[in-house]
Parts: sequence; structure tokens; C-alpha cells
Amino acid sequence: MRRIAPILFLAAGLCAAALPAATTQMPLDEVRPGMRGVGLTVFDGTRREEFGVEVLGVLRNVMGPRRNVIVARLSGGPLAETGVIQGMSGSPVYIDDRLIGAVSYALGSFPREPIAGITPIGEMAAADANRAEVARAATQPPAFPATPADLQAVIGAAFDRMRPFARQPDHVRALGLPPASGQRLGTLLRPIATPVVLNGFDPQVRQLWTAAFHGGGFVTAVGAGQTSRPDGVAPLQAGDPIGATLVRGDLTMAGTGTVTLVDDGRVYAFGHPFYNLGPIRFPMTRASVTTLLPSLALSSKIAAIGEVVGTLDQDRSTGIFGVLGPGPAMVPVRVRLHEPARGLTREFAFEVVEDRLFTPLLTYTGVLSTFLSWTRERGASTYALSSTTRVRGHADVAFEDIYSGDTALFGAAGAIANPLTTLLNNRVAPLELDGIDIEITSAERPRTATIERVWLDAPRIRPGDAVRLHVLASGYGGAELVETVTVDIPRHAAGRLQLLVSDAPQLNARELRESRSTQAPDTVEQIIRNLNATRRNNRLYVKLLSSRPGAIVRGTAMPALPPSVLAVLEGDRSGSGLRRLSQATLGEWEIRTDHAVSGSRTLTVDIEAG
Repeated sequence: MRRIAPILFLAAGLCAAALPAATTQMPLDEVRPGMRGVGLTVFDGTRREEFGVEVLGVLRNVMGPRRNVIVARLSGGPLAETGVIQGMSGSPVYIDDRLIGAVSYALGSFPREPIAGITPIGEMAAADANRAEVARAATQPPAFPATPADLQAVIGAAFDRMRPFARQPDHVRALGLPPASGQRLGTLLRPIATPVVLNGFDPQVRQLWTAAFHGGGFVTAVGAGQTSRPDGVAPLQAGDPIGATLVRGDLTMAGTGTVTLVDDGRVYAFGHPFYNLGPIRFPMTRASVTTLLPSLALSSKIAAIGEVVGTLDQDRSTGIFGVLGPGPAMVPVRVRLHEPARGLTREFAFEVVEDRLFTPLLTYTGVLSTFLSWTRERGASTYALSSTTRVRGHADVAFEDIYSGDTALFGAAGAIANPLTTLLNNRVAPLELDGIDIEITSAERPRTATIERVWLDAPRIRPGDAVRLHVLASGYGGAELVETVTVDIPRHAAGRLQLLVSDAPQLNARELRESRSTQAPDTVEQIIRNLNATRRNNRLYVKLLSSRPGAIVRGTAMPALPPSVLAVLEGDRSGSGLRRLSQATLGEWEIRTDHAVSGSRTLTVDIEAG
């Protein structure tokens, strides 16, 4: 490996003093093979150090809207042993005191020498110049509870950031490199993997995120915890470690990299995308390097996250960008966990970024992690859940429910996250969340019940009667559960009717089979009302049904319609939003229980003439 002059390895403080106050930039057209320069990064703590850079050539992609990359050989510091290090992304490179770009690409696994790709600073500046607040087409989270395969699929679909610089060798035009060599490098160069600090997460949840991130350009690691800023530390500057925080508090999740440029309060970093989300609002934090983790495959920095120094507002193909100052608002999540059997109450607090994809994902895994860490992990358990999501400027989304069985904790965490997906991905209006409050009472035994039979205590039923309906359910360990509800028979009821008693999943499935379409809510209020009316596990649902057909018109139920009226409605082509029903619902009731109930029974009722 060619060695560069020792003068290149001065202390980081001397290098910073040698650079002009207003860093000038070198256009890509001036970059030539053989040029030598220096880069800045932190290998330990917060002390910036120089490393050597020798330009080998430039790869120009002329077959589509891709970018150019400067290919260089790095040297100095620990690089001879470690190769290009994960966490170096964004490290600035200077030639003649002029900034040429950010170290951002590496040669995959097991490279024999530290060859890196450098994103030209002009392309980073061009990407940051386009800061229009446009809505992005975000991938939605999966329906919860989600399996590791579900999360891996959605992460892979959302974050296609590990693509090589070029997919085909003939897509690359090499300047300063032999054509064959340049084409080969173009297909081998990939964005340097971003270390993601995961602190406080249960090992099962950490493994879930590790599997989801695998192959997506991320490497998960346990950081050294959050650190505070020592007195007298200089403002954030090029070469410093930087964090992009997704979760903070009792749990921490943050990606780490390096600052490329600080220009009039504007910060450039990474040189490649974090998640390539476009407009974002993530906290920008300081970071410090605890140690280097050498590896024959890809070495990595182990970092600790520091205080918030600004807001990251752009995540683009050439880097992440933000502004120094206060951080953005995040969504506070508070979890209060009760275990009466042991007389314990624990409280947890963390904040997640407000984002259509990440807020539900992070809330789900954060809540799941608290459950797994402090309650029974195996066997049947029961969770009585109360959750309130505060929506700014609107009513709360609130519910109570019970989850019991071998997968109860996953169901409970999913019940909290699913409404977040609906709220943040609605097509009516953008919404902001002021917080999520969760109360959980856990028990290390199942509290389930199955419907066995239903009956009425009235031998004869007439229109207008109020009759008592009884439901017998068998509980865990042979216990019996008897519930009663008063059913009001409408005055216009006649003939043979059906009383349906059902759990929520079976009733939802039945209604879905009978419906030909579902009308989307027109207002935020309707969305919240629908969420609050979601059927729950700890309730029995009773419906009085007539065989006479009905319809739903613009969201309003119209039961037992005469055939002539149905014909008129179906012939109306003015957009009535008609949904025909095979049965008419004459009345609905629900019975709240202290069990997670399942099952369905139907009782035939003959209405005598009045």
C-alpha cells in the first residue's frame, strides 16, 4: 500500500485551525487521479483525527439519473487494520484545504485495502437545496402483531439503500481508472453500513430489529448509553460524530455517522441516505466513539449518543441534512405496568419520532420490550389494557381491553400500535400526536372464556317486549361465566328473527363477508369515532337480525327495506354509496366482561302478532 507523508497526520486540532473559516469547495471537474488530501473523523471519544486520502479516479454514471463517486484509497490511523469503518459515513475529505466530499461507500466485505467511495460535496449541496415540504409515499407498517418476517419485509421494502453504485458494469464510465477496473468498482461499491445504537430493548426485540435491518445497510449495536455534553466543548463541526435519534428515554435507538460540513447553521452528514425518507423531523444529536470494533468483514464504531443539537429535516440519496438549534417535538409514550400478585408497579417513559412509518413500529416494539422485560415471557398470561392516544386538536382515541393466552402480550402491543397507523396514514388530513398513555395490569394465568349456550327467559315474545338474554361461557379451569342483557324487541318486528351472540373477530369476519365495499371516513372525527368503536376482546356482541334485506347508504344503516325502495336505491347512479345487506339489523347490544371471550351462537326467535 502506498504511504503518504507524515505531515498528513497532524492532530485534529491543528487540522481544524488550518482550514479556512468558510470552507471552500472543490468542484468535481477539478478532481484528478493522483491527488492527495486528508480526511477528518473520530476514532476514539470526541477527538477528531486526520487520515490520508489518495484519489484513484472518478466513476461517472451516464446511463440514468444516478450520481458520480470519487474513488480513493484511505490510509493512516487504524485504517490499515480495520479498513473502511462503519460510522465513518460523512467523514469530510479535503484537497488543498478545499472540501471535495464525504466518505460514504465501501467495497462490501473482506476488502484487502481501504478503498472508499466519496460523495461529491456539490451533489450533497444540490440535494439539500431542494427542501420542499412534500408528502412522501411512505411504506405503511404491517398490521400488528407483527412477526419478524413481517418487519423484515416492510423494512426491506421501505429502505432500498444498500444498492451498489451501479447495477451493471456498462453503466459506469471511469475517469482515471482502467475501464474494466472502474466498471468492477461501480458494482462493488455500496453505502457504508450505518451503526444503529439499541439500548434498553429486550433481547428478543433487539433480535427482531437486527433481523429487520439485516441486509438493509444497518448494523445494530449496544451503545454506551446517553452522554451529556462536557463544559467547554466546541460547537458541532466537520469530522464530529453525529446521531440521528428515533427513540430516546428508557429506550434508545439512533443511527450514527459523521458530520461533513457545517455551513451557517446548516449541517451535512453521512454522504448517503439514513433511510432515504425525504423530508423528516428527527432529533440531531452529538455522539462520541466509545471504541472501534475491528472485523475481517466490516469494522464498526461503537458510539454513545449525546445531547440534542438540532433537527434533521432531510434524508436524501446523498446524505442527511439539518439545522442547528432546538430539536423537533417527539411523541411521548408512558407505560404504567401493574403486577398485583407481587404488589409491584413500574413506570416507563420514552419518546418516539413522529413519522407515518416509524411511530407505529417504534411504539409497538417499545411497548413490547417493556412487557417482555418485566412480565412473564412464556406460558399463558393475561393483560388488562387501557390506552389513550392524544390527537392534537381532536378527541382522544381511547379503549380498554383484555388479552389472554400464550401470545397475549403481542396482541396487547399491537392494539396500541394499529390505531397509530390509521391516524398517521389517513387520507383526510395530517395529524399530530401529543402523547400515548398506557396502563397495563398483568396476571400470570389465563382469563379466557368460550360461549357455550344462549337462551331467553320469556316463553312468548311480542313486538315491543323487553326480554332478558342469558349467555353461559366456560372459563379457564372449569369456571362458569353467566352474563345477561336486556333485548328490546322493536314494535315493527314480525315473523322469525335471529339473535346472534358473538365475539369480536367472528362478528367482524361475518360483516366483512356480507359487505361488498367499505366507505372510507370523510373526516378526522369519523376516523377517531370508528377507532373508539372498534370491537374488543372483553365484550360479547348481540345483534337482532331480520331476514328482510337492508342497505347502508352513505354510512347510514337502513334495515328491512321494501323491495321497491331497494330497487330505487340500486338504480340511483348519482353516487349514493349503497351497500346492500343480506340481513337487516334491528338492534345491537354489547356485554362487557372481565374475560377475553370467544365463540358465537345463534338463537331463533318467533315474534307473535301483537
